[in-house]
Amino acid sequence: MQYRIIAFILSFFVIAQIAAQTNGNSPYSRYGIGDLVDENFLHLRSMGSLGSSYVDGYQINIVNPASLASLRATAFDIGLSATRSTLKSGELSSTAWNGNLQYLSLAFPLSNPLNEILNQKKRPYDLGMSFTLMPNSTVGYNISSQDSIAGIGNVNRAFTGDGGSYKFMWGNAIKYKNFSFGLNLGYLFGNIEYDQTITLLDLPVAYQNLFSSKYSLNGFIWGVGGMYIKVLNQKNIDNKTTQEAKIVSFGVRLKNASSFNTSLTESKLGVQTPSSTSQFIDTVSISVDQAGNGKLPLEVGFGASYYHGNKYMIGFDFSTANWSSYENDTDPTLAKNPLKNTMNVSLGGFFRPNYRSYNRYFKRVYYRYGLYYKTDPRVVAGEQINSYGATFGMGLPFIYQRKISHANIGFEIGKKGSGSVIEETFFKINLGFTFNDDEWFIKRKYN
Repeated sequence: MQYRIIAFILSFFVIAQIAAQTNGNSPYSRYGIGDLVDENFLHLRSMGSLGSSYVDGYQINIVNPASLASLRATAFDIGLSATRSTLKSGELSSTAWNGNLQYLSLAFPLSNPLNEILNQKKRPYDLGMSFTLMPNSTVGYNISSQDSIAGIGNVNRAFTGDGGSYKFMWGNAIKYKNFSFGLNLGYLFGNIEYDQTITLLDLPVAYQNLFSSKYSLNGFIWGVGGMYIKVLNQKNIDNKTTQEAKIVSFGVRLKNASSFNTSLTESKLGVQTPSSTSQFIDTVSISVDQAGNGKLPLEVGFGASYYHGNKYMIGFDFSTANWSSYENDTDPTLAKNPLKNTMNVSLGGFFRPNYRSYNRYFKRVYYRYGLYYKTDPRVVAGEQINSYGATFGMGLPFIYQRKISHANIGFEIGKKGSGSVIEETFFKINLGFTFNDDEWFIKRKYN
């Protein structure tokens, strides 16, 4: 397992490099802290995102940290995603691809379940822990418009944005009987830049107006979660009349309305280029490292899932966040474009034709499906943005280091901003790998 720890550390620096790259072309990312990244890992996104109540002994779920106490083996999870999006405004449209590393996570039970077999004694409680690094939001857009002003002529306006926010999470959980409780502690950080350029096309050697806002943010965040997991046919399992456990799980989670610190640098420049060999810059104003504060919204969610052994599962999830209380001293657009509260509802699950099949590989595969509808905190032309979509995917088991692990492939088709000024249709391809190991924390016995 040492190589996984090394890979986890190295990937931290990979994400740090990715943080400096452009995140596609999403005009809506100009508002708030950008496009919010789904905290559900890829196997959950393929089921519509069921993080409130989903529990698995070999897959990581950090949305509700209480699920970590049910882990039966160490899991190292990495996810990547690519998106093809088409923006449409009136008769104009634009299509582009973009992709990014979605997350990196290591989770494990704090006591190996194999010790219970060696000791022939079951503990009354279970503990789990996780470390996760992932984007929190992304900002990336490059748009322009052209109009005419009397006495000046044609004017071109270009708007660009880049950056985002990221978080490092440490999760802990404890399970006692049918109840489990978990806590996520995290650190939020990032840098975001907004630029605007105004060019007077019909005036000779006119000055271009360049406006730039760069701000960084950082702060501590935390969330809690609880779960109740009940085996409905425990008597039959104890009497060995069936080996298919029928389980229901109920989950509730909360993310605190955490505060964060900001630092803003603003500049307003006039740039004149009379020839290809000369350039004049007039600094209208500049302010460096203006300190400020911000506040993230309170978010709550709940859900329920039903499992019929390893054959199939179905569940639903609901969450809401009060983005109307979001604050950011470094965002000049917030007063004119206040955010609204959001909601997210989803339904999904998986099925496996025959997980015991030894000669039919695709009968052991997880086939996942889901639907979702959600509202966005941002408002354009008086209308709150909404999005909806369908998800599906597969969990492909494979043997690695003599352990069963999974490759998770998922697809998502959806639409964002339906009926608004700019509509976006998108198609996402997700690819993740979960590597499992059950040889950590084994208590050795010698005769």
